[in-house]
Amino acid sequence: MEQAYEVAEALPDGTQHSVRRSTEDDDSLVTVRNAELHARFFRVLSDPTRVRLVLLLLDAPDSGRTVSELVAAVDAPQSRVSTHLGCLRWCGLVQPLRSGKQVYYRITDPRVREILALSGVIIRDHAASVASCTVIQ
Repeated sequence: MEQAYEVAEALPDGTQHSVRRSTEDDDSLVTVRNAELHARFFRVLSDPTRVRLVLLLLDAPDSGRTVSELVAAVDAPQSRVSTHLGCLRWCGLVQPLRSGKQVYYRITDPRVREILALSGVIIRDHAASVASCTVIQ
């Protein structure tokens, strides 16, 4: 018997709408495609520099932070920071806003804060195991 459930999905403009899904749908949680998308999403946050950039942007003023500010804060070359910002932008987590000669970056989806907060709780509960995992380098 097919079961249905409601999920909230975000539109590109940031608004949310409700979608009725079936457990028979192609993007149910157990499909290979969905598992690959989940893994890919978490790879976006698998780089320490990208995580630091996201955390800095979460604590930024409403206007965001400039690339120069981010470069200074993470003490990394501008080219590396720009590459990581490009990844975060491509995946929809940050958005650039030009103001004169400056480009400001800010988080596009407030749920990113929730993901990092929840992962922080899990990390605290399993810190030693995560730190000593020999499968993930």
